[in-house]
Amino acid sequence: MKIRFFLIFLIGAMLFFGCASQPSKNASVKTEGNDSQKNATEGTPGQKNENNLTGKTRLYYIAADEVEWDYAPSGKNLFTGEPFGDAENVFVEQGINRIGKVYTKCLYREYTDATFETIKPRTPEWVHLGSLGPVIRAEVGDTIKILFKNNCQIPASLHPHGVFYEKDSEGAPYNDGTSSDDKDDDSVEQNKTHTYTWKVPERAGPGPGDPSSMLWMYHSHVDESGDTNAGLVGPIIITRKGMALADGSPKDVDREFVVMFTVFDENRAPYIDHNIDTKIMEEGNLDIGDSGETDAEGESSTETYIEELEADEDFHESNLMHSINGFVFGNLPGLAMKKGEHVRWYVFGMGTEVDLHTPHWHGNTLLEDGKRVDVVDILPASMTTADMIPDAEGTWLFHCHVNDHIDAGMVATYNVTPG
Repeated sequence: MKIRFFLIFLIGAMLFFGCASQPSKNASVKTEGNDSQKNATEGTPGQKNENNLTGKTRLYYIAADEVEWDYAPSGKNLFTGEPFGDAENVFVEQGINRIGKVYTKCLYREYTDATFETIKPRTPEWVHLGSLGPVIRAEVGDTIKILFKNNCQIPASLHPHGVFYEKDSEGAPYNDGTSSDDKDDDSVEQNKTHTYTWKVPERAGPGPGDPSSMLWMYHSHVDESGDTNAGLVGPIIITRKGMALADGSPKDVDREFVVMFTVFDENRAPYIDHNIDTKIMEEGNLDIGDSGETDAEGESSTETYIEELEADEDFHESNLMHSINGFVFGNLPGLAMKKGEHVRWYVFGMGTEVDLHTPHWHGNTLLEDGKRVDVVDILPASMTTADMIPDAEGTWLFHCHVNDHIDAGMVATYNVTPG
């Protein structure tokens, strides 16, 4: 009896797994007709479409420029509507041994042509980008070409996430076994140029579970920590094939916002000495006592005090700018939309171990990865896309929900007006 039962079980199992391993005709038709599955397969690295793209070539002229960046240009806390108090002045007040709210930074800026004489003005819907570089757009199948010029004192590059690139367009110096022309992209010196070419195959675009467009990013990678704290960061938006307008933006979206949450560590930026020189010393705000004296090693007390200043915890804290797109304490402009619009938010983070951010929208909800949310989770270099159809009119708070980050000014507002 036991043997018969075992044989019946064995034969049944063989029949079951044998049938399961043979694709049915219906299953084959279903797979071939599933566009998302087909796209995912076509996007596998090594497929022909990696280098045989048939879309547009989109040309950008982008420079790295030195900019005097004001984290709070209104001069007050626009979140509370009040003048800066003691809590805010830890970060924004210029004074004795304090830089204040304006720093020399190196930022990406878009130009109109290869002469790099005229900055391309930002339209009102993109003024909210703030310190971020220009949006680089493409539709799946396109090729992106960027003529990059470095106008900053520091070497810089363009390193992209997500898109397809050869070694001569990676923008990152390390021991990768390359030489000659494949190294020119790694570090672009001041007043020099380099052309970066990035392709956009299926695997660089929205996947089966993504909306019609998605976010990648680009940044300088010569001294990645220093470069990104200097401000060399920008967004890439890729739209699914067939879902893009002529400019590459998604057809099914009315309004787009790109927001980066980060604690800019100006102590780690390569301009810290320059900012001390121009914002403290030249303003007569360096408290050094008898500056004419020298120490036992022959250094002036000024040099010694600057070293001590850079090591001071309070000074270090004052240079940690808890920002959204380079703005603090409600100074981020341009987050305006109409009730009922299809609004797409592209959210990402940068920074270090303190940069665990939880962006929260008051008043309205969003869909992220098919889930209903009003908070998303962001880590350094993580990116997400969330869709909102606002139904509540008014001015609403938009902030990181980490308590320390709220106190330090990582807050903004967005506005919903009648449709």
